[in-house]
Amino acid sequence: MRIALFTETFLPKVDGVVNTLCHLLDHLALRGHQSMLFAPAGGPSRYADTEVVGLPRVRMPGYPELRLALPLLSIDHHLSDFRPDLIHLVNPFSLGPAGLRFARRTGTPTIASYHTDIPGFLRRWHLGVFSPAVNAYLRALHNRADLNLTPSRETLNMLEGMGFRRLQVWERGVDTVLFRPENRSPVWRRRLCGGELERPLLLYVGRLSYEKRVDWLRPVLEVLPRVRLAVVGDGPARASLERVFEGTPTVFTGYLQGEELAQVYASADIFTFASQYETVGNVILEAMASGLPVAAPRSGGLLDHVVHEKNGLLFDPDDPRGLSSPVRRLVENPAYGSLLGAAGRRYVEGRDWKSTLDGLLRAYTLVAAQSPGRRPQRPRRLDRQRQGTLDEILLQ
Repeated sequence: MRIALFTETFLPKVDGVVNTLCHLLDHLALRGHQSMLFAPAGGPSRYADTEVVGLPRVRMPGYPELRLALPLLSIDHHLSDFRPDLIHLVNPFSLGPAGLRFARRTGTPTIASYHTDIPGFLRRWHLGVFSPAVNAYLRALHNRADLNLTPSRETLNMLEGMGFRRLQVWERGVDTVLFRPENRSPVWRRRLCGGELERPLLLYVGRLSYEKRVDWLRPVLEVLPRVRLAVVGDGPARASLERVFEGTPTVFTGYLQGEELAQVYASADIFTFASQYETVGNVILEAMASGLPVAAPRSGGLLDHVVHEKNGLLFDPDDPRGLSSPVRRLVENPAYGSLLGAAGRRYVEGRDWKSTLDGLLRAYTLVAAQSPGRRPQRPRRLDRQRQGTLDEILLQ
């Protein structure tokens, strides 16, 4: 099968969407499929066996890591030469409409996958006034796809209530060989604990952006002065967070990956997470695979995986100091934490990327087979001088 993918974000940015996409491109190469990826410029020209077409992009104010490609770009010549059997729009927003426009002109079957609760993040940024308009735009875009994939049942239910159609869950995988309890490292433990090995070590892994609410970990350190905290990741909020945690036993490591990241997970005691608007939370699955008990908010896609008092502990997502209670329980009863961590490890076993991505390929095959076929006309090239509205782009 020949698959063209459009993504709003790619390497060198590091986040859950990019992580999932890299696993997908590796899997397409493994299964012998041909693929082409359209992404904002600035990343590699190839990944695995996939050609990456970098397109001009603009920086997002206040978030220099995020660069969005423009929807009015002409990509018809690339797609006409590649002749995709299917187009996959990954988290479509600004670049996705270019792929959708080509698909509608040529009758190419289309799948869109929803990854990020943008309206929820807007509310977190105190920009909730724009959420209804963004919801309407995303709904109009997704409802023009033949199938819409969501990363969790919770997200599917949310989108269904908002009028999104043709929804199906595409679960996420986790590398249970890389992330495992046996990766515990005395070297990393000493570094993250500042040599105080006996003190409980809390861990956060993820982007350091304001919607992740990493600052909610500060009250935990205030009420539990014995604990230490390791923050793994980077992003636009890092400088601000370093000021928030100044004077506390907190270590910022920056981005880590591969074996180093796996060793850090396994060297901690408790995984702490405060973000309210997660559609899945890949880091939650990695923490579970590493045998850590999880303390997380009772909201979003996390609820597909974290079962309160079975493999983790949940708290009220609207209470800024609510995280302290589950962390206290785990700190005061490490044996209970070990039981939850072991249950989390059992939960993720069998949820490997190979299985979940084979499921995606079955969806590709089904959508392509059910397509009524391509319309015979050649795709019209977009007049580079014409500046249409986003709605016009979707409807052409």
